Amino acid sequence: MWRSELASERVRTGPLPLVGIPSYHLVLGRVSGWVTGGYALPDHYVSAVRRAGLRPVILPGHDPAPAEEVLDGLDGLLLAGGGDVDPGRYGADASEHVYGTDTERDDLEAGLVPAALALGLPTLAICRGLQVINVAFGGTLEQHLPDRLGLTHGDPVGGLSAWHPVRVEPGSRLGAAIGSTTLDRCTSHHHQGVDRLGEGLVPVAWTDDGLVEALEAPPGGPWMTAVQWHPEATAADDPAQQALFDAFAAEVSRSRTPERTPERPPERRGADARRASR
Repeated sequence: MWRSELASERVRTGPLPLVGIPSYHLVLGRVSGWVTGGYALPDHYVSAVRRAGLRPVILPGHDPAPAEEVLDGLDGLLLAGGGDVDPGRYGADASEHVYGTDTERDDLEAGLVPAALALGLPTLAICRGLQVINVAFGGTLEQHLPDRLGLTHGDPVGGLSAWHPVRVEPGSRLGAAIGSTTLDRCTSHHHQGVDRLGEGLVPVAWTDDGLVEALEAPPGGPWMTAVQWHPEATAADDPAQQALFDAFAAEVSRSRTPERTPERPPERRGADARRASR
């Protein structure tokens, strides 16, 4: 049913909106089990974006081009999970627990965030993505939650996840997206979290232990929502988690400008119409 509905939507609105997702640079030892060479992205992100009616565009995690050039032709931005942000970006020395740093990806994503806002592109950020946004706005991170706060939200190095509820601020974009002020079951595997909040960012969700679990841009600007847990991991079976991607997709579609909505050749329109009618 989903595919036939999506085909019909293509006929009505033209090509699917394009969402850029920076990828992981595969380096042996950066994350357990990775080989050296190439770029990759876990398929849960791709699947959740596709279910929402968007077309994912996987971006190399290193691109020296200006951020505006990287985003050219895209309709939205999704920042995925990954290794830790280099603590040097927020003026700190790395603790012994910091893992998987990738300064080139840090540079890319830290530039994409303000560029996407300036261009009016909706942005969804997940796990590491939330931390990238907080640092990009001048915030800092707790480098190892068990050491400083006695909290355990999973072990990314060991591949262990934690499950917990999340309390959502009424009236927030996140609350509107999921249609609720609570999420009963979220999966996390992060060992870092927000310490000092980035300038202008609004916290909109927390776990019972008080850790910030979601951030948003101030009202009135482009749609930007960042969550610390991994909604993509369970979105296929949990409508509340998929709803976040659906809300992102709605904002991406709403914000498309004529210059970012290319016209399909007549032969493609006919092919899409034939597929939709099957």
